[in-house]
Amino acid sequence: MADSRDTSRDVYKTLDLGLRIGEVLLSSGAGAADVSATMLNVAHSCGLRGATADVTFTELAMSHQISYDDPALIQIRHVRHREIDYEDLTLVDHLVRDVVSGTIDRDEARSQLARIVSSGHRLPRWSVTLGLGVMGGGVGLLVGGDWLVTLIAFLAAVAVDLLQRQMSRRRLPGFYQQVAGGLLATLVAVGTVAAGVDVDPSRVVTAGIILLLAGINFMGAIQDALTGFPLTAGARILEAILATAGVIAGVSGGLTVGRMLGVNLGRLDPGFASYSELPVMAIGAAITAGAFAFSAYAPPRSLAPIAMIGAMAEVVFYVTFDRGLGVAWASATASVLIGLVSYSVAGRVQVPPLVVVVSSIVPLLPGLAIYRGLYLLSEGGNGLISMISAAAIAIALAAGVIFGEYVAQPLKREARRLESRLSGPRLVGPLRARAVRRRPQTDPR
Repeated sequence: MADSRDTSRDVYKTLDLGLRIGEVLLSSGAGAADVSATMLNVAHSCGLRGATADVTFTELAMSHQISYDDPALIQIRHVRHREIDYEDLTLVDHLVRDVVSGTIDRDEARSQLARIVSSGHRLPRWSVTLGLGVMGGGVGLLVGGDWLVTLIAFLAAVAVDLLQRQMSRRRLPGFYQQVAGGLLATLVAVGTVAAGVDVDPSRVVTAGIILLLAGINFMGAIQDALTGFPLTAGARILEAILATAGVIAGVSGGLTVGRMLGVNLGRLDPGFASYSELPVMAIGAAITAGAFAFSAYAPPRSLAPIAMIGAMAEVVFYVTFDRGLGVAWASATASVLIGLVSYSVAGRVQVPPLVVVVSSIVPLLPGLAIYRGLYLLSEGGNGLISMISAAAIAIALAAGVIFGEYVAQPLKREARRLESRLSGPRLVGPLRARAVRRRPQTDPR
């Protein structure tokens, strides 16, 4: 009986390690397929054969049955939404690789993981706020704004982040934070026009709300759907729609306040954007990608390569779109380049490919198309075309990145046998698993 309890305790420790690693990955934006495969990889490397893993949007579960005569041992862990920290993700990815290679054992891995998740962020919070402001300025360049629109976008992004930070401390749901952010961004445009500044208010509102738009979640949902996790994909799509609806409500409230104050904004198109000249777009994409990576606590050694890849992808998008290829195919072509280059670059700078892929693809995300579609639908207009365009762009980006990773990251035969649920290449975690030899367990009965 004592041996049975010891065996169960040993299994629970392995399952707990896998779940805690999976929590860090899922909360950092990793796809459900990568999370599931990594948890199984860790369990296999710790000597636990035949474990199963289940991933949903807010819950992780692992189970293992010691023998056919015993009930399955199950552990469940709820995922708390926390701020994305790519430095923690990188450290956990290195930790997983050490476990898989047998460099450290399970107990040492548990201790190192506890230190990683409890150490806090590397950068002070004010620097992250400035990073988001720089990202807003980069987006201002992308949407065709001049230096004044870029400056206003920087200030609006800083103000929105400070406001949402205060609301988050008071544990207000994300929907209300989106409403407040959209309201503040629109009031900035109202104040700019009231002050007599000669700017296009549509560009000001667009640049101000761009940080609030849920393009990353929408693309992540498409990736989960492509890799065989429709439940998680549906939850992410619903979250993206609710977040965008909050922005629409905030913008509508800001426009109402402007009309009440007698400020004439003219014919406002909050989702308006136009393409700048190619050099300006490349610079804007580099700034946007690098600033996003910085604000997500990516290791400093990865910032310059991410900015370069973001600029290269924007150039490819611009050239292919200008040749009449269409926005979806142009997005797919640019994302294939990101997938191809990110794998080798991530290996050189020693970060997970996910860090490079997500940061580099931010300038191409369809957040504005999602916003325009829902905004037009809420106003009784024809927003279906914009929604279809957003879906096409998101599918093109996700499929292009996955295809690029397929070419750059060939799947090993052993990995294909082990990770039978994985339908795409790995953006987080190693491919190979090394099982640790364990002493044979004797049946106490």
